[in-house]
This record gives sequence, structure tokens and C-alpha cells, in this order.
Amino acid sequence: MIITFNNINFSYSTKEIFNSASLVINNGEFVFLVGESGIGKTTLLKLIYFDAKPKSGDVNFDDYSSVNIDRSEIPILRRKIGIVFQDFKLLNDRNIFENIAIPLYIASVRKDQIKKKVFDIASKLGLMEYVNEMPYDLSGGEQQRVAIARAIITEPVLLLADEPTGNLDPFVALDIVKLLNDINKTGTTVMMATHNFDIVKKFSDNRIIQIKNKQLFDVRLKF
Repeated sequence: MIITFNNINFSYSTKEIFNSASLVINNGEFVFLVGESGIGKTTLLKLIYFDAKPKSGDVNFDDYSSVNIDRSEIPILRRKIGIVFQDFKLLNDRNIFENIAIPLYIASVRKDQIKKKVFDIASKLGLMEYVNEMPYDLSGGEQQRVAIARAIITEPVLLLADEPTGNLDPFVALDIVKLLNDINKTGTTVMMATHNFDIVKKFSDNRIIQIKNKQLFDVRLKF
């Protein structure tokens, strides 16, 4: 078991997002998180990496609990999680090699190991020809692959993707989800928030969690 939500309550000011919501996500699952815009998909992901804290209830990830985690432990927890965003969040003053390597620099990995790891992941994700390029010289799909490479360079146990295909055309979006699916097959747990039901339909064998009425439901969508 990797993630549990136990009777979570969460609000922004006067807007209630979750009311006694519960969920269990097991090791190795690929989970689509669906729901209309503004319903709480990003909030749920933030609760997992402890960027937000429930008003009541308990979020557990690995050996950590939102009830008693110390602030000093949060950076340690986050080293086990890779995060991919819709807007890529690449640094335009650094080339692709340096963007992918950022988590390794933070972790004080040796330079020779950084080079090996970056080249290895760039090769697997079809980015070797771009390692000396700047982010703004790449297409949207290529930039998202760089963001994914950066997210998995430290071999996280969990990969969270927040609307990773939202700015991409349908064909590129499909390639990105195929890539996430391949990463999941290596053993990494993947949770992808999306409102793109065409994508979900193509990968409907994966688990689907819907946010509705401030609750979390396992669903089988009918297309």
C-alpha cells in the first residue's frame, strides 16, 4: 500500500473541496484522476506530496502521515515522488541536460554519475539529440518529455502528472500517456489528473478515480 486518504476534509476559504473522502492506491497502479475543472484534482495531488494539509482526516504516503509529519521530513518524502505539470516548468536559462539533471544537482550526486544518468534517461525517452538545446527551441511534446525525464531521473516510487497533456495536440498527448504507461510498467506507481476523456477511453484498462460530490469514487466510465 502506498497512499491512503482516510476521511479527508479540505477547504479553500469558504469553498469545500473534500468531505470525508477516502481512497487507497496500491504499489504499481496506474490511476487516472478525473473530474471537471476546479473540482479538486490538483488539490488531491498536493495533499499527496504534502504541499497542502487536510483540515481533518489523514493522508498517508509510504511511512509518512499528514497527522504527525515534521516539516523537516517533507523534502525527504518528496525525493520519492516525481511531479509533472501541464506547463512543463522548465528553466529557459539552462539547456536540456541541465534541466533533466536538476534533481541530481540538488541531491549532490557526483558529476560523472549525473552525466551517466542523464544520458541514460535521455536515450530512453528519445531526447539524446536535444541535450544541448534550450527548452524554447523544442516543441511542446518534446518539452513535456524533458519534464518527465526530470521527474523520473531519481527513480521515484510515485509519479504524479497534473494535466500533463493539457497544452498538447491530440497525437502528441497520446504519445505522452503511452510514455507514462511504459514508465508504470517498470514498477513506478503513476497517478495522472486529466479532464481528457478521449485519453482515458484509450487506456480504460487502467484504474479511474472520479472526484464527485466532494468524494472519491472508483468508476468504470461508459463511452
